[in-house]
Amino acid sequence: MLSMALWRRVPHRLLLIRSFVDARIKWVRDPYLDIAVEREKNLKEILSLKNQILSSPSKSLPLSSLSPLKSHFNLPTSTSKLFQNYPSIFSPFQPSPSLPLHVKLTPQAMTLHKEELAIHNSPLHRNDVVNRLAKLLMLTKAVRLPLHILDKFKFDLGLPTNYITFLLSDYPDYFQICEHKNPSDGKETLFLELISWKNELAISEMEKRASFSDGVKLKKGLPLRFSMKLPNGFDLEKKVKNWVDTWQDLPYISPYENSFHLGPNSDQAEKWTVAVLHELLWLLVSKKTEGKNVFCLGEYLGFGNRFKKALMHFPGIFYVSNKIRTQTVVLKEAYRKDFLMEKHPLMGMRFRYIHLMNKSEKFRKRDGVPVFRRKRKVMSNADEGEVIKEDDKSVEEIEDLNLLSGLGSNDGFDDEPSKAQAQASWYYPLNNIRSHIGDDRVTKWPQSSQYSQILRRNLIESAKHCKSEEVGPVKKEYADVVGT
Repeated sequence: MLSMALWRRVPHRLLLIRSFVDARIKWVRDPYLDIAVEREKNLKEILSLKNQILSSPSKSLPLSSLSPLKSHFNLPTSTSKLFQNYPSIFSPFQPSPSLPLHVKLTPQAMTLHKEELAIHNSPLHRNDVVNRLAKLLMLTKAVRLPLHILDKFKFDLGLPTNYITFLLSDYPDYFQICEHKNPSDGKETLFLELISWKNELAISEMEKRASFSDGVKLKKGLPLRFSMKLPNGFDLEKKVKNWVDTWQDLPYISPYENSFHLGPNSDQAEKWTVAVLHELLWLLVSKKTEGKNVFCLGEYLGFGNRFKKALMHFPGIFYVSNKIRTQTVVLKEAYRKDFLMEKHPLMGMRFRYIHLMNKSEKFRKRDGVPVFRRKRKVMSNADEGEVIKEDDKSVEEIEDLNLLSGLGSNDGFDDEPSKAQAQASWYYPLNNIRSHIGDDRVTKWPQSSQYSQILRRNLIESAKHCKSEEVGPVKKEYADVVGT
């Protein structure tokens, strides 16, 4: 293992050496992270339709005007079928006999939207999302991004739909819209640019943790080690494990530093690449995003296929899920089984939308008779990271740089939910309450009746599905937070 003394003696060698061993690294399915991804099936599309309907002055739209939006919102099926599948969200009606069929939101969905809007309007959330956006721009060399790339991360960053007029216009000292030539095609493109570098924001999550644990200002060049969470029963080959240990002891370079001068195939450059990818996922409210978003940003930043290599070489840091008709890159350390460790208030609202969506899917009407949907069986002894084998297809070899396109899986729109999913759909409101109570940032919110009502509603939803002995402690914690 290389020591820090050796690093100081021959730093130029480490900048050029590429020592990754020629060994196969298996992709192993993580059933819990798959559940975390699959839980949000159709959520983004549902919320996009919701916002489209509410953009109308009448808060309703003709069904015929929504039908052409299938490709625009990447809908898995036609809008009419989507409305039929989610009657708890959308309500069709006919304003008058002479007018075509319209769609509006149900009262329950409107209530959730108003509470979501209250979060977007809160000063704490606005400052938080502005800082996230500024840090994302600071990951680029020119501190700017084309709007069409930024829009890919809009949902994952927690930005409101009309973030340019709703949010950015209130921060003229931070951002500006400008026009530059896109380096990829040479066409004039609109960019969002950070006006000035923010030194106070140029601290990565890894550096923040190290400073907090040591209680002193972090020195640059220390060998910070990434958290590695390999699935149970999954062992790296000895030569791969030795390489990873050596790689972990290399100096940590901040993702906010420009280190493209490093040899692109060196171990040190790969650690910096992992640092950039780690910081990118940490900036997102759900700590995950679609793989195509990651690769699109990587191409623009000049990383080429280095993001793909990082996902291949470090299955203990990142996980690629093939659920919900796409590939999703997940930061593993942010999850405990299928639960997000650090809950953002906006994620709490999304779980409540999911809870309302699941009410639509709980029953299906066949010939006017409601029936339960069939549930798939899940191994009862599955633990964190344990592989659930299905005809020996749960373990696959990753052999080349095109592996990510080969891991795809087209999940049908009407796939049946797993047992763990069905349980999580009602457990999440309770988990959401606990996360709100335990999150220091949330407990510092103004204790107004507005936020009290949001937490109270979550508690009521939780109590409907919890055992009586669970409700008491949560209710007491809730009372301590909101002062009731």
